[in-house]
Amino acid sequence: MHSCITHHQKCHMITDIKKICQLGQAAIAKEAEALANLKMRIDEKFAAACQLLISCQGRVVVIGMGKSGHIASKVAATMASTGTPAFFLHPAEASHGDLGNIVSGDVVVAISGSGNTSEILSILPMIKHLDVPLVSITANPGSALATIAQINLDASVKEEACPLGLAPTCSTTAALAMGDALAVTLLAMRGFTKTDFARNHPGGVIGKKLCLLVDDIMRKGADIPKVSAETTVITALVEMSQKHIGMTTVVDNDDKIIGIYTDGDLRRTLDKKIDVHQTKIKDVMTSAGKTIASGSLALEALQLMEKHKITTLIVTENDIPVGVIHIHDLLKEGIK
Repeated sequence: MHSCITHHQKCHMITDIKKICQLGQAAIAKEAEALANLKMRIDEKFAAACQLLISCQGRVVVIGMGKSGHIASKVAATMASTGTPAFFLHPAEASHGDLGNIVSGDVVVAISGSGNTSEILSILPMIKHLDVPLVSITANPGSALATIAQINLDASVKEEACPLGLAPTCSTTAALAMGDALAVTLLAMRGFTKTDFARNHPGGVIGKKLCLLVDDIMRKGADIPKVSAETTVITALVEMSQKHIGMTTVVDNDDKIIGIYTDGDLRRTLDKKIDVHQTKIKDVMTSAGKTIASGSLALEALQLMEKHKITTLIVTENDIPVGVIHIHDLLKEGIK
């Protein structure tokens, strides 16, 4: 098996750790400078592009070749997940039939570093024939693509981070940032909410954080620790022990929540040498237990627990406890 590194390359390899870190830092510094310069180009043209895209009656079709194609694919995915219907179209495949995916009412966003990518230029006449608006993102404002587009967004850079000045690095970073800027601006313009975002992300950690309700994971029915106000402390302790959650709710005759009794309350009860066989729970309970409404997000329950430094939360509906949620229930579901 032959090594992919030649003897000549081995002779010129950099092995000094400090020098290696300097090279990485220099690359990041150049890309950061490129983005800082890009910020100054968010202007009237950018606003016009956003207005054009948000008025689109169809889909946003994002195209690009090579490294710009990877950027275009990511920009399309970001738009689609944040409320702007969009998809990536490979310009070379478009010349062989996939151009049929573009229809009247769509808007095309073409990303090209040089602005002279032949695969993109070759399909522009058909895009024009379809009367589909064209927005370009290029690193060359004087290029053919930039000239033909209704709106060109300038993503030019002074230099690439590549020491050879060849591999697209700063230029692709700038194009990606410009595409992301379009996506998140459109998100805000259309009033896209966390709930809308959740609908597009039903799976994974994001989906759980934004979709999972307390009702989905709370302990309910017979699993809710519950005693009446007249119950003795010893009876309440039995209820707590059977339900394995370290607390019990305390309710009135209408089953409405009036308090909570926890392991902490028990320690305070014992410190006062109160007779647990005779004392009623209403006399030693905490009357201001924290609750959360049924239908609330599980993430909100976790935030409430963290704010008040508690491990359990009562889920209520019209002041009646319909469930209890423990912090372990949330962590088990990946809510953290």
